[in-house]
Amino acid sequence: MSPLIDDAASPERLRRRELLRNSPVYLVTEEAFSAGRSSVDIAEAALRAGVRVVQVREKEAGARRAFEIATAVRELASGYGALMIVNDRVDIALAVAADGVHLGQDDLPIEAARRLLGPDALIGLSITEPSQLRAPDAALADYLGVGAVFPTGTKADAALPGLALLGEARAATSAPIVAIGGIKPENAARPIAAGADSLAVITAVTQAADPERAVRELAAAAEAARASAGWEASRPQSGARR
Repeated sequence: MSPLIDDAASPERLRRRELLRNSPVYLVTEEAFSAGRSSVDIAEAALRAGVRVVQVREKEAGARRAFEIATAVRELASGYGALMIVNDRVDIALAVAADGVHLGQDDLPIEAARRLLGPDALIGLSITEPSQLRAPDAALADYLGVGAVFPTGTKADAALPGLALLGEARAATSAPIVAIGGIKPENAARPIAAGADSLAVITAVTQAADPERAVRELAAAAEAARASAGWEASRPQSGARR
């Protein structure tokens, strides 16, 4: 891996990318997995606890409800200086002026999403198998979401590549890597050690009796794992890319 300067990225996009890289917990909302609670309330609790990246992923909600949640979370995130990202829906990301969008392998190609969203937007890409790391979209993504690293019930068809794929992704890119799938405080160290920068969580926070406390526990576990792995010294500097 030879990190290069990404000349195409705007200063604002580089700022957003580094904020994501330095955020140990990446919250993903999903009211279907929130024990009857509002995604907006959970996002607010998480932001109070220090989360600085929130992805609105409301796959079982209609477009209108997803838009309502995204609008409210966008306003909250702005007040905390946090990033707000929309899962899959480029139209909703545009409608609420989100900081970015997270795309799956069957969503819009990144080049097309970039034309719609402009130079400042973060565009993340889900990686579920090694061959996807060699596809053109992986080279265009601002960050990679890799998983599932552990068994998860939030995506019935989720592949389970485990931690090995994280290592392959880390060897292939200097872009930020977000691990996802079944992550809890007790196993948080393993994805960091395997190469992740951040930990994406849904039910560990959305189904917790106290979401704010859950975020603090996850963040503490992630920060301890980063320190143990020498994270600050080993990651590339701002602007460094493939």
